[in-house]
Amino acid sequence: MKILIANRGEISCRVIKTAQKMGIRTVAIYSDIDAGALHTKMADEAYHIGGNPSTESYLRGDKIIDLALKCGAEAIHPGYGFLSENAAFADAVNRSGLIFIGPSSDAIKTMGSKLAAKEAVKQFDIPLVPGTDEPITDIDEAKKIAEEIGFPILIKASAGGGGKGMRIVDRREDFDEKLKMAISEATSSFGDGSVFIEKFVTNPRHIEFQILADNHGNIVHLFERECSVQRRHQKVVEEAPSAVLTKELRKKMGEAAVNVARSCNYSGAGTVEFLIDDQLNFYFLEMNTRLQVEHPVTEWITGIDLVEQQIKIARNEILELKQEDLTIKGHSIELRVYAEDPHNNFLPSIDKLKTYILPEGKNIRVDNGYEEGMEIPIYYDPMISKLITYGPTRNAAIQEMINAIQEYEIEGIATTLPFGSFVMHHDAFVTGNFDTNFVKKYYSIEAENAQQKLAAKIAAHVSLHLENKLTHQLH
Repeated sequence: MKILIANRGEISCRVIKTAQKMGIRTVAIYSDIDAGALHTKMADEAYHIGGNPSTESYLRGDKIIDLALKCGAEAIHPGYGFLSENAAFADAVNRSGLIFIGPSSDAIKTMGSKLAAKEAVKQFDIPLVPGTDEPITDIDEAKKIAEEIGFPILIKASAGGGGKGMRIVDRREDFDEKLKMAISEATSSFGDGSVFIEKFVTNPRHIEFQILADNHGNIVHLFERECSVQRRHQKVVEEAPSAVLTKELRKKMGEAAVNVARSCNYSGAGTVEFLIDDQLNFYFLEMNTRLQVEHPVTEWITGIDLVEQQIKIARNEILELKQEDLTIKGHSIELRVYAEDPHNNFLPSIDKLKTYILPEGKNIRVDNGYEEGMEIPIYYDPMISKLITYGPTRNAAIQEMINAIQEYEIEGIATTLPFGSFVMHHDAFVTGNFDTNFVKKYYSIEAENAQQKLAAKIAAHVSLHLENKLTHQLH
């Protein structure tokens, strides 16, 4: 078998590793600036696909399919981002006679629309956040519904993701302006200005469930991931399992996740996302019809290679996993290492990696797409790598992450590594008492500096205590 990976960076490298383990040949694609990138060196074959903007390269589905056919590939793995949740691309891949390693275009289409997804899951009585079931067409009617639900409310893009086309409205007076802003952003980001209203859940936690489904009606969930540490509605730190789920709640949410997959005849690896309020009530948020960035934490606590499962399912194999046999072993944490400056509102930091040395260890994994001397391109997502740690307990995994961050050497750009260190040392994270407002509530340059000073002071006290103890023993 030969697979073309329609992506770049660390996810391409990640897919190649599993394919190699399975004895499958791989084909990489690259834009001008990615010539000689790590994923092109790791693959068996690599081909130029177009110019630097993704619209000229990684989003050119027609060119990608043509290339796959020409080079004798039998399947396309989309990774995440780019074309991974593009129903038309999935359909075109299958119509060309190639295998799309992912769900059907119908499932992508249904879950790609938040309103269609809500409609699909209703038959299974899955809890939904109170709100509208149809796009807003009448502003006065929408205001009336918002008042019935009660402010604050959230205006959301139906086709949205990554926080785009989303506005929180605290007061009736702000409704019109925020609605216009949401519609405008949704139109420019997704080409679809449809928006709807939901009750804004204050202090929520973002919990998602990994599911696997084959083409023979078998579906399992691989437990949850906690994804509440976010900036701009995008995740930065993820962990598995969550510190707050009880055994009963995990079972209930897992069953709901399986039913969400069943509602759209899902096949492959997917993620069902939920919001949990401070009373531990959960609500269906959306389904991501692809592999998630944070999939390694699930792999570590279950021992299951999700990319391998994706490939097997795409080959029409029967899922060998049974729900009753799946268990959680230990704890895993992931930090997304972005070329971003946390001290400058997490804005991209684009330059050359002058020093780039990865941490190593038995309980450390780095899903990486770069090498020393390479430049971070401005054209794509600024994620450099994912730093993942494991431990028999949550505290052990946190300590492993602290050590790994210290050993990760990056010079030439600002990154989210110092922010990750701040999170790992913060009481709210350590105790598990946090929500999606973590950054807003706790993070600032001043807070980071104060934490570092306190850590230095404690280290000095410990050092002095050990020195005095040693002196005492010698005398």
